[in-house]
Amino acid sequence: MSPNATRDFATSVAANVPYLRRYARALTGSQDSGDRYAAATLEAILLDDGAARSTTDAKVGLFRAFHLVWSSAGAPVGDADTAQSARAQSHMAGLTPNTREALLLHAIEGFNPEDIGRIMDVTPGEAAEFIDIARREMERSVSGKVMVIEDEAIIAMDIVSIVEEVGHRVTGVARTRTEAVRLASSSRPDLILADIQLADNSSGIDAVNDILAQFDDIPVIFITAFPERLLTGNRPEPAFLITKPFSEEQVRSAVSQAMFFASTETLAA
Repeated sequence: MSPNATRDFATSVAANVPYLRRYARALTGSQDSGDRYAAATLEAILLDDGAARSTTDAKVGLFRAFHLVWSSAGAPVGDADTAQSARAQSHMAGLTPNTREALLLHAIEGFNPEDIGRIMDVTPGEAAEFIDIARREMERSVSGKVMVIEDEAIIAMDIVSIVEEVGHRVTGVARTRTEAVRLASSSRPDLILADIQLADNSSGIDAVNDILAQFDDIPVIFITAFPERLLTGNRPEPAFLITKPFSEEQVRSAVSQAMFFASTETLAA
């Protein structure tokens, strides 16, 4: 292979690593575990890049290489270091094999069934069936109270509608950091959906950090047009991240995933 082709391949892989890390964290339910398997994938590619080069799409190839590494390790989730994590893993044990991976690949990363088939080494029809099964199983598993932090009224209405259709209750919509902290204090949510840039130029990240200082076990889904700004390798990083413009399916999937992995005692009540 020519030096230029090698450089192009390395550049393509590097450009897609933030998205692989996002997927790996959501898949394993743990930042540490997800990053560990993402790193192991890059090491495997350095030793043998055949899997990553098995398709003309660099992102598909990278994710295929990840799945080979992750599957060979037994497709583990992160270590249950809290009672909350243990409950999430208990939910995981009840899912039909391969379905969660297909749903994440499709709804969060935007792969179609054909690409998912290449990544998971299944047929496109099997991939599509996995997606449908996972969506049904996860949406049935838990429900709870969702708080929305979003300053654009139309987007907020869309999010509220999607969340309620899944079966959750929305506690309210906050447009600023101050409103968000006040709303969370008055009605503790089971899940937070947060934009990054708010109406008064305050930060949705700062609002979430203020809320988590009071309630440190609330799962959070961030919504942003610039996901790479949050996928920097520095802590804390979100396990659940939706890119604007988003689809209804992305929100439904992320909410189900976050509730499923980070359910609380309130959800079980």
